[in-house]
Order: sequence, then C-alpha cells, then structure tokens
Amino acid sequence: MGTRHYLGIDLGAESGRVMLGSLAEERLALEEIYRFTNTPLRVGDSWHWDVPALWAGIMEGLRRAARRGGEIASMSVDSWGLDCVLFDACGEVITPVFHYRDPRCERGVKAFFAKVPWERVFAETGIQFMPLNHLYHLAAETPERLARAAQIVPLGDAFNYLLSGVARAEVSLASTTQLYNPRTRTWSAPLLNALGITPDKFPPLVGSGTKLGRLRAQVAQQTGLNKESEVIATCTHDTGAAVVGVPANTGPQASSVPDWAYLSSGTWSLLGLELSAPILTDHCRELNFTNEVGYGGSVRLLKNIVGLWLVQECRRDWARAGRDFDYPTLTQLAAEAEPFRSLINPDDPRFSQADGMLDRLAAYCRETGQPAPETPGGFIRCTLESLALQYRRVLRQAEKLAGAKVARLHIVGGGSKNALLNQFTANACGLPAIAGPAEATAIGNILVQAIALGDLPSLAAGREVVASSFRSGNFFPRDAAAWEAAWERFEKLP
Repeated sequence: MGTRHYLGIDLGAESGRVMLGSLAEERLALEEIYRFTNTPLRVGDSWHWDVPALWAGIMEGLRRAARRGGEIASMSVDSWGLDCVLFDACGEVITPVFHYRDPRCERGVKAFFAKVPWERVFAETGIQFMPLNHLYHLAAETPERLARAAQIVPLGDAFNYLLSGVARAEVSLASTTQLYNPRTRTWSAPLLNALGITPDKFPPLVGSGTKLGRLRAQVAQQTGLNKESEVIATCTHDTGAAVVGVPANTGPQASSVPDWAYLSSGTWSLLGLELSAPILTDHCRELNFTNEVGYGGSVRLLKNIVGLWLVQECRRDWARAGRDFDYPTLTQLAAEAEPFRSLINPDDPRFSQADGMLDRLAAYCRETGQPAPETPGGFIRCTLESLALQYRRVLRQAEKLAGAKVARLHIVGGGSKNALLNQFTANACGLPAIAGPAEATAIGNILVQAIALGDLPSLAAGREVVASSFRSGNFFPRDAAAWEAAWERFEKLP
C-alpha cells in the first residue's frame, strides 16, 4: 500500500483544526492544514455557537487541503459533546445553536428533574450529572423550536451531515447526550417520552468507523476535493477519538481491566479507564462517574474535571485588565511560585462559570481559611496543584469502581504539553505519567478512518502506529512527603 491521506477535522471549545494524516509503512505523519478560532456569540446573558463561522473554517481547511494536492481517501469531524444542532425540514440549521454554558440549561435541569428523578436518569444512561448535558438543553427548548425541528443531531455528527448529506448519530457522541441507553444500545424511550420528543427526530445510531457516503458534490465543487472522498463517522466525540490515540499496549479485555488509565487534558480534563462494559451501580452514580461509549463498543468509565479552563479564564481576566500573558509565561511564573500556598476544590460549581475567575479563586481561598493568591504565578500554581490532586482523587475512585490497579497514566491532548502540570500529576498520583501525543484526538479520528477503510487491521495495530510515530515524555513521581501532606489538606476542602 502506498501513502494514504485522511483529513481529521477536530472542533474544540477554543479552535478548530483541519489535520492531514498520512499513513505509510506503519508510520503516521500529522500536519495541521488550517486552524481557525471558535468564538462563541454572546447575546445578553445567552451563549450561542457560531455554526456558520465553524462551517466556513472547515470549508477553508478543505480548500487548503485540496490545493496542497494528494488524494484524500476520507475525512471525518469530531467535536466536544454536550451540544446539538436542530435542523428544519429543508435541512437548514435552526438558529441560535445554544452553547452548553447558556443559562437556560439550569432551567432545563429543574424542568426535567420535576418529571424524572436523577437516579432514574443515571440508571437509564450511566452518564454523570452535569447541568450542561444535551438532555437539559432539550428540556429547556421551546415547543415552537422543537416543532420546527425535523432532526436533532449531536454537534460533530451535524458537520458530518453537512459534508455527506447523511445524518447519523455515532455512538461515542450519542452516549454523551444523556439520551442513550448503553444496555439496549438505543435512544432512551423513557427519557425522550419525558421530553415530549419522538425518537424519529433523532438520527439512526451507527458504530464508530461507519462509512456515511461520498463527499457531497456541492462541497467537492466548492473546495476542489475529489468527490469520491469518503465521509466517515469516526469516534465523533473528541474524547472517544483521543482514547483511540492513546499509545497503550493493552486494550479492554472481557476477563480483566487494563493496568493503565488515560487523562485527556485540555479545557476539560477527562480521566478514566477503558472497560468492556458499563458500571451502572449506585456507587458509580454517587461518585458522579460517567459511562461513555468508545471504539468497538468499549466503555470509557471516566469523570469530567473542569481542567485547564481555570487557566484559560484567569488569562482572560488578566487580558481584560490589559495584562496579556501567554501560556508558557504563566507556566514559568507558576513554577517559580511558592508551593502549596493555597488549594481549591475544582469540583466547586463556581469554577465552571465564565468571567471573574480570579475573584472566584481568591474568594474560595479566603472562605477556606487560606491565603488568597496574589500574583499571576500564585494563581496558576494554585490551579495546577489542585488539578493534580483532583486527578489523584478521581483515579483512586475509578480504580475502586472497576476493581483495577493502575500502573501508569497516559496523558494526551493539548494539556500534555504542560510539563509542570504533568510533573505535578505524577507526583500527586504516585505513578509514572506518559505524556503525549498532544494531538491524540486528531490521531484517533484518523486511525478510525484508516481502520474503516481497511488500511489498518485493528485498534491494537493503530495504537502500535501511534507509539512508533510520535514521541512521548516520561514523568516520574517526586517529593512524595510534600504531596502527601498536600493531599491531606486537599481532602478536607469543601
């Protein structure tokens, strides 16, 4: 087989990228063709996604890929979970497309729990409670918009629909909506009934690696790409794709659990285990873990953690005050700051809110009898140390739920480039941390395409390609006594 080329279109909360993957001789090369910003629209207190701008960014990336030359075998979009797009009977997007941080989600939570208790929702879906989930979006929708909607499509799948003309819901993304039943492997009839939405408004469910069809002729004409290029439903949820891209040497087994855990580190941190079946116990619900579907029907037992959103929001606060720090500078200042001066509980709901993060961090520290950070380095050190300790907490909980003993932690995603956080994580967890690849999501997206086209035989073979194609960094635990003392303080925080 000669060199095969694929496009992975990765949509993130801050930016989108069109990535070219080239597979030859069991090596994968990755090249960023185009990056574009993803700037939510603010209308009063309401948050919307700018879908036309995202589509324009995708189309520009496809045009640049066409100009670069080389036959594109296939392409696929992955995205964050939580959001959906409503299409009318003509296939047009119904605007606005609401953002998962829109305040209406809180109304949706109250409205839905008045009909169905949380315990029933978890038993039906296995998905952790977050007020941002797709379920609560729909509970807050107006009857008029729902009546207009001919199809309700998860966001990443919506862009695959625009590329191919075929609307399908790939299971890794569908499972994050809190509308999918992992036992029956169908949309949840009881939850849809409670919403007053008929199942035919949702696309048919398909597995990871499903060929949707050829690129739409109109898209091919406007971009210059070959209309024979396939559009594939990869792991459309970005974390599902990122876990595919973990260079681990073992996978899920029916008789045991893996001895490794993954941490997808970015705006959100997602830490968990790759299992063969969901865990739908009361204890799992009480710990607020989630059971999301992965490649090949595997289950990603994980917890969503607020992640580097904390740093991003601090940076935005400083920028509004005229102090524009880049991320390397902030990380260096944090490395030089006093260790363990103050800690926070990243699970506190205030830290999921936008704007005023510096004030929120300082207020939490004062409320818990700790000195508030006073310098940029102090604020960032506080967030990074606290995140590392939260990773320890979640890892230990996951081990207990699954009966696992983790020997190493694979850190992937953009946050894997933060060496200071990686070292803190190894220290806090008392485990070796293997960092990289940073582009695990795009890599996983492309690997699933290659498997779907028969260019790779299996997930295991794909992970071997990742291990041989991309460099990783190794971090080993240090300063055990200091981190143990910090852990004792952290456990007592509200």
